[in-house]
Amino acid sequence: MLLFIVLAAIVVLLLLITVAKLNPFVALIITAIGTGLAAGMPIVATEDQTGIIDSIKTGMGNTLGFLAIVLALGTMLGKMMAESGGAERIARTLIGVFGEKRVHWAMMFVAFIVGIPVFFQVGFVLLVPLIFTIAKQTGLSLVKIGVPLVAGLSVVHGLVPPHPAAMAAVGIFNADIGMTILYSIIVGLPTAIIAGPVYGSWIGKRIHKEVPKEMGEQLAETDSNRELPGFANTLITILIPVFLMLIATFADVFVESGSLAKEDTLFLAAKFVGDPVVALLIATVYSFFSLGFARGISREKVLKFTNDCLAPTATILLVIGAGGAFNRVLLDSGIGDYIADLATSSHVSPILLGWGIAAMIRIATGSATVSMMTAAGIVAPIAAAMPGTNVELLVLATGAGSLILSHVNDSGFWLIKEYFGMSVKETLLTWTALETIISVVALVLIMALNTVV
Repeated sequence: MLLFIVLAAIVVLLLLITVAKLNPFVALIITAIGTGLAAGMPIVATEDQTGIIDSIKTGMGNTLGFLAIVLALGTMLGKMMAESGGAERIARTLIGVFGEKRVHWAMMFVAFIVGIPVFFQVGFVLLVPLIFTIAKQTGLSLVKIGVPLVAGLSVVHGLVPPHPAAMAAVGIFNADIGMTILYSIIVGLPTAIIAGPVYGSWIGKRIHKEVPKEMGEQLAETDSNRELPGFANTLITILIPVFLMLIATFADVFVESGSLAKEDTLFLAAKFVGDPVVALLIATVYSFFSLGFARGISREKVLKFTNDCLAPTATILLVIGAGGAFNRVLLDSGIGDYIADLATSSHVSPILLGWGIAAMIRIATGSATVSMMTAAGIVAPIAAAMPGTNVELLVLATGAGSLILSHVNDSGFWLIKEYFGMSVKETLLTWTALETIISVVALVLIMALNTVV
């Protein structure tokens, strides 16, 4: 009966989002309440059991208590990079290194680096003027240049913390943030290469698209007189949080090897600066100076940038919080323990299970965030009950599953279609195909990595 309840909950969630067209936040809360009632949870807490509403409050509070800070700081960092011209500087430098003939490779690396602190949509809108300009100057197909760009952004968005869904999954699975970042780069770079420059070159020969006239007139021209920040300055600013979080992970490694004690000042300092909140705070404040004040941007403008960028984050923050609430209801109702016992006895790989559940929800709802959060909530109790599960790779597996087969129910599908001036069929052959390649290739690499770590 409990297994039927969780399956019915997933179906109801999908129907509420796809058929009833409910906001995912509302759909997740309704599903969480319904799941609790069906599982026999009391409405009001008793001495023996947590109440449904209390469980929802706890799940949402625990998730957002950490993630809201990370999301706000990461968004401010991305805004400073956009407004200062830092992203354009990185793009121009890498294109100069790779050369015009290999510009599609440069775009993949640009997207991979630029995408670390910003959302997919932000990174895409930020860099699309650059690919329009390059396509006009070189005569190359917009598809050949654009596919590597969106592949790099998508891989980072789905797999690499501190992106919100990946960061939330790290918390749900209780994974090590530094090791997750390290594994995500090991898996993400080859995946981005295959789905980006490799597939982009192949499909670009078959679908030749020129820059759409109206879009090109608006976005293809860049201000050659604009003074850009230095490449090293921008790169250091972007990678500060990644390096600091890796330092905390290496500190744990030294403790395990006996080279360092947990009471040592060095260990405590490394864990402090390597905490995701502190790491992003340091990087964000540093960006105010390196990309702002030091380049003549006034304090008033920096304040305006940081205020304006927070409004669009509300929706994704609420969806992630509701996903945490749904996860908590699954745990408090006993469904999580039941599924964990069932999966343990059947010896189903949590990595395959996490990928599969996330993939199914992604195909049905079109939301990578909803699918990753829901899959993490279902699989987390299973992972906890199965000793030896690599939870860092489990984070990547659910992220990979959440990227598969983006189609007409995904806003990203229409974003790519409209900007590149493609038909629905052409968008399916480019965007949908590359998202599926990312998901499958990443899974294969994750399974291979799981055999050696």
